[in-house]
Amino acid sequence: MAAAAATMVSSAGGLLAMLNESHPQLKYHALSNLISFVDQFWPEISTSVPIIESLYEDEEFGQHLRQLAALLVSKVFYYLGELNDSLSYALGAGPLFDVSEDSDYIHTLLSKAIDEYVSLRSKAAESSNEAAMVDPRLEAIVERMLDKCIMDGKYQQAMGIAIECRRLDKLEEAITRSDNVHGTLAYSINVSHSFVYRREYRQEVLRLLVKVYEKLPSPDYLSICQCLMFLDEPGGVANILERLLRSENKEDALLAFQIAFDLVENEHQAFLLNVRDRLSALKSLPSESVQPGYSDPATAQNENSTAPEDVQMTDESSAVTKSVHEADPKEVMYAERLTKIKGILSGETSIQLTLQFLFSYNKSDLLILKTIKQSVEMRNSVCHSATIYANAIMHAGTTVDTFLRDNLDWLSRATNWAKFSATAGLGVIHRGHLQQGRSLMAPYLPQGGAGGGGSPYSEGGALYALGLIHANHGEGIKQFLRDSLRGTNVEVIQHGACLGLGLAALGTADEEIYDDIKTVLYTDSAVAGEAAGISMGLLMVGTASEKASEMLAYAHETQHEKIIRGLALGIALTVYGREEEADTLIEQMTRDQDPILRYGGMYALALAYRGTANNKAIRQLLHFAVSDVSDDVRRTAVLALGFVLYSEPEQTPRIVSLLSESYNPHVRYGAALAVGISCAGTGLSEAISLLEPLTSDVVDFVRQGALIAMAMVMVQTNEASDSRVGTFRRQLEKIILDKHEDTMSKMGAILASGILDAGGRNVTIRLLSKTKHDKVTAVVGLAVFSQFWYWYPLIYFVSLSFSPTAFIGLNYDLKVPKFEFLSHAKPSLFEYPKPTTVPTTTSAVKLPTAVLSTSAKAKARAKKEAEQKANAEKSTGAESSAAANTGKGKSSSEKDGEAMQVDSPPEKKSEPEPSFEILTNPARVVPAQEKFIKFLEDSRYVPVKLAPSGFVLLRDLCPNEPEVLSLTDAPTSTASPAGGSTAAAGQQSSSAMAVDDEPQPPQPFEYSS
Repeated sequence: MAAAAATMVSSAGGLLAMLNESHPQLKYHALSNLISFVDQFWPEISTSVPIIESLYEDEEFGQHLRQLAALLVSKVFYYLGELNDSLSYALGAGPLFDVSEDSDYIHTLLSKAIDEYVSLRSKAAESSNEAAMVDPRLEAIVERMLDKCIMDGKYQQAMGIAIECRRLDKLEEAITRSDNVHGTLAYSINVSHSFVYRREYRQEVLRLLVKVYEKLPSPDYLSICQCLMFLDEPGGVANILERLLRSENKEDALLAFQIAFDLVENEHQAFLLNVRDRLSALKSLPSESVQPGYSDPATAQNENSTAPEDVQMTDESSAVTKSVHEADPKEVMYAERLTKIKGILSGETSIQLTLQFLFSYNKSDLLILKTIKQSVEMRNSVCHSATIYANAIMHAGTTVDTFLRDNLDWLSRATNWAKFSATAGLGVIHRGHLQQGRSLMAPYLPQGGAGGGGSPYSEGGALYALGLIHANHGEGIKQFLRDSLRGTNVEVIQHGACLGLGLAALGTADEEIYDDIKTVLYTDSAVAGEAAGISMGLLMVGTASEKASEMLAYAHETQHEKIIRGLALGIALTVYGREEEADTLIEQMTRDQDPILRYGGMYALALAYRGTANNKAIRQLLHFAVSDVSDDVRRTAVLALGFVLYSEPEQTPRIVSLLSESYNPHVRYGAALAVGISCAGTGLSEAISLLEPLTSDVVDFVRQGALIAMAMVMVQTNEASDSRVGTFRRQLEKIILDKHEDTMSKMGAILASGILDAGGRNVTIRLLSKTKHDKVTAVVGLAVFSQFWYWYPLIYFVSLSFSPTAFIGLNYDLKVPKFEFLSHAKPSLFEYPKPTTVPTTTSAVKLPTAVLSTSAKAKARAKKEAEQKANAEKSTGAESSAAANTGKGKSSSEKDGEAMQVDSPPEKKSEPEPSFEILTNPARVVPAQEKFIKFLEDSRYVPVKLAPSGFVLLRDLCPNEPEVLSLTDAPTSTASPAGGSTAAAGQQSSSAMAVDDEPQPPQPFEYSS
């Protein structure tokens, strides 16, 4: 035996010889020893594989012996690199294949087994032939693996494998057995969004998660409602909201309001209205449920006969309250809460608060606009219009139209379509002014029946503006826009009315409106037809209805390129978010002979797979980007990557980096915008590095695209957090002031200036809500905006993607109480950009000569004063940082712009900057700042959910003490009754909104040629 041991160490020959013995015991001895030496002697053993295989296949031997043989062959094949064979023998080894062993062999084969199992399960699911094709031994290995993960407490690993293997039973087991069920549920939701590529299966996973959530002792209703929104189940959401609203507990009502605000953030108008209407329908139940409490059947009979009618009047909550008041104080409370939550769900509450915030905190710099206006040549209508666009974007949602009022004669130079755009720009500035949209635009709107004194261009522009004001919240304006559309056959007015209707009725799939727009399309007018095509898409966003084939058929019939282009984008909008469901339509469009329809196919791919980072979609787009014969299609294919990848912005610069160096300028332009769209508002360093060289490209339109994209990436990033922002601002100024710069890149620079400071410097571009739901309006807005290549007025659609960067804490009455919280970062990192100084053009020349001894002394004095003031402020500690936040603490150095610019570096040395600042509700909180937000321990208000920004409901720990409210000085005109005169509303708050003292929009302008 000792001799045998000696041979064993140097060779496996003796053991292999034993396999030919007849006695099973000897074979058993040989196999078990060979397994322990296989790591060293596999090359030698591999020569005898046929013998060992025959042992495994010989059914006369005992099971254990056969399993040993299988394990040995499996290991040899593993070393030979034949993983398929290795796995099939490992399955034959049964329990001897030990999943808990920590070796490369086991790890490799387990991942191979899981991959194999996943692909079999996926095929089975797709052919709906469940489990027929899966080897039970393979299933057993995967199950052992999953059980082991759960036993070892590696729940996330188990959940990942279970989701991938489509084993929802194991997923449920892993979640329910984990030590932190809420955490694991949140993790599963995240995984299902990020890694489950098939929409139907993702919905199955979410249904299971909702089921698990509901079984918990304290269900997380916020997450359940988000899942239900993904599953498009408004009934479930309405039931939860009603349960919370009927609760005695005030905190449950706060939670219901919070859920409603979180759902509104996802901007899914049709879904929200559905939830709201279901809540209204539930209102007839209370009156019956109260009945048993009545003693007198006659009263009960009587009560019952009146209540339902009263209760039907949803908005006249007072009537409801009256009828219910006799019944039950609980019902009064419910009716009151219902009114509030319906205001939230319809979007009105959040729009109103946003409007007040953007107005009160508006920090737009009119000097920048003034500089642009002075440096643009009057003859250059493109730059003239671009300046009007930039003004609208800069003041989006702030209701401040000072620039337009101050420059009426300059504005009146706009003629024809420029006039259309100038009027429509008011819609961007007053976006969300729901109560007063009509009266604001009245001077420009078509004066029905009076022979229409205005220009059709400003009338069309005004209808488009109404759509922008009411974008995604068009209940109040839809009818007026429909009547305007029906009442005209002027194509310019039809164009504006179609765009306005599409925006106001976004995604509602209203059949009657669709028919009205279709009538316009069939008149075959190029101008009106283009808007009609886009508008049909806006109306039918994400419905994947049979309307798409109707639109496609007409696109093949018509001769007008404009109409085909409008329809191509419209068809793409109908398959928004439908993923695999859209594949047949995408296939049809991308194979079309007409390049405009293939171009639409790129948008269809972009929108169907928006934010999924789906590999198949990315491959298809890259294929078209390098192979299509049409430049338009190639440009759009690259641009479309931005939409597919916005959920993983870090990936985009890497994926398009080679395309950004393409010889074809259209591909370079597409690469720039792809990065701009997917990295918008992130300030991502790689994105900026990729765009920098493109901003000085040799081709003018590539420069234009790169400047716009750069502004989209840098929005709300300031110089302190990335010095390249300052460089970029100076580059824009240089391009705008340069007389020899091309019109195209000048236009890009002007628009970029607008986007950088969008919404009074208080908005960013966000395509995902905080709950990782895509913001429909924002994505659609950017998709239509990217069409401005063909049609400038579509630039205004970019305003749909703006999200206010604010923390707005609300109490039970949905008012904004004053309370303080902490931003644990240096204030300079997130403060507003410094205002520009007055003589931008001349100071550049004068500065070098003006450094005289007297001015040096003056500067030293200014510096000393600033230091003294800084020290004085320092003593007040946190107060000063609060002041710095509101911008009041810096005024002395700001008065003299030049002194400020000269003094800021030394000042920083002399006084260390505080490492935090106290913010007061409501506050501007930019995306990069969110991770530094902390709530104070001893605060009177506690957030219902810990959210660093957005609308957050606050629990009041001292409900009996009087509250101090903020945001009361905002434009009360927003709250004035609809139809009330604007001037009167202005007088109500003359201090707040100086611009409201005169009639709001500039007078209708006439031009003399």
